Amino acid sequence: MAWVDIRPEAGAYLGRMSTQDRDRIVLLQGTLDLLILRTLMFGPQHGQGIARAIRQTSDDSLLVDHGSLYPALQRLEDQGWIKAKWGISKNNRKARFYCLTAKGRTQLTSETSRWRRLVTAIGRVLGPEEV
Repeated sequence: MAWVDIRPEAGAYLGRMSTQDRDRIVLLQGTLDLLILRTLMFGPQHGQGIARAIRQTSDDSLLVDHGSLYPALQRLEDQGWIKAKWGISKNNRKARFYCLTAKGRTQLTSETSRWRRLVTAIGRVLGPEEV
């Protein structure tokens, strides 16, 4: 199972990842894969860049644990959904850059559709948000 930190409410975030279970939620299986595939839709990226993009896109709510990210990247590569090659990062370091394959684009479309159906169904069960 992949772990992603969910940032506590305003003022409680100290700039580091929490190690307490009560501050984390377990993502549904495949959710991290979907986030990675979606991030790579915008072009090749190294692992640290993928984690940063997910954090920034989620307004710092999702902090991807590196212990989950790299096994997920390997799994996606094994599936043929992404491919990797060595390159040089912006800070002049050797890094593996990942990009989406045609098979990965197909998977992204399928998983996005399934995710949206799930979110809609859960929204129906929860009902309207109370203010």
